[in-house]
Amino acid sequence: MDTPTYRTADFDFVLPPTSVAQSPNDRRDSSRLMIVERTSGRIRHGRFGDLAGMIPSGDALVLNTTRVIRARLLGARRSGASAEVMLLKSLGNDCWEAMVHPGSKLKAGRVVHVAPGFDAEILGSTERGTRVVRLTADMPIADAIDRYGHVPLPPYIARADVPADAERYQTVYARELGSVAAPTAGLHFTPELLGTLADQGVRRANVVLHVGAGTFKPIEVDDVTQHRMHEEWYEVSENTAEILNATRDAGRSIWAVGTTSVRTLETNAAASGRFHADAGETGIFIYPPYTWRAVDKIITNFHLPRSTLLMLVAAFAGHELTMEAYRLGVREGYRFYSYGDAMVIL
Repeated sequence: MDTPTYRTADFDFVLPPTSVAQSPNDRRDSSRLMIVERTSGRIRHGRFGDLAGMIPSGDALVLNTTRVIRARLLGARRSGASAEVMLLKSLGNDCWEAMVHPGSKLKAGRVVHVAPGFDAEILGSTERGTRVVRLTADMPIADAIDRYGHVPLPPYIARADVPADAERYQTVYARELGSVAAPTAGLHFTPELLGTLADQGVRRANVVLHVGAGTFKPIEVDDVTQHRMHEEWYEVSENTAEILNATRDAGRSIWAVGTTSVRTLETNAAASGRFHADAGETGIFIYPPYTWRAVDKIITNFHLPRSTLLMLVAAFAGHELTMEAYRLGVREGYRFYSYGDAMVIL
């Protein structure tokens, strides 16, 4: 049988603007949960808190503990006109890769004044059209970003950030600073739900993947195999590798929370499915068909049409079932994207 091939258009679906969540639910784990069974093709509906009764003792839950930085810097050019610097990735020595606006005005040598004593100087451009900027401040740079930066809400949230976003656009287990977007599947977890799972014998394994610009980068080619991901930094600790290998040895399942955890595990795992301590950058792009090595179940949010994240889900659940689930999600009024509802694929 020939292996199916897919075009970018095969991952399109109609999404009304009203389906895009603009703010979080009052309670994290009250979001809806679509339950997709790969083997039977059955689709059920529940609440995120139902996961407490779905993950068996001895299974491992993999969480990405990255923390979102206040990466959106709003300021002014020397002329007084407004300007924006969106930090993407630290390059060391207070230099960052960044997206800037207006791009035509912010060439090498220009300066964006973010706040008194806090400036961003444009040093040059990268091959992909982003900028290299140097930050200077009269305090530690990390403190200046935290004090004057804004929460980098995704562009499909059509509002300015508010104080509540500083807490709600982080997972409750966020630790290592470095992301410019949240690993949003994890936003649904509460300390109480995590505690319940731990009390029931579910093992927790932490990884880190700092989410970068690739999260928002559209696919601009019809042939998905020609798309190239931005690389993102990840880490798998010795302790996490030991937990995951012990889970495998016991014949138990590995549940990855979010596509970032999925990409980290699939980058790290050997062909045999064994894990090891590792750190580096990954540009892994998962799309169907794909041979899975590391992940048994996925907890995720609903993603954009024609996106690399939707392609990853389709590689796991199957293209036809995935697109059926997404069309059903639209009809049933699920909330989409970062502050939206969740899906578990079994």
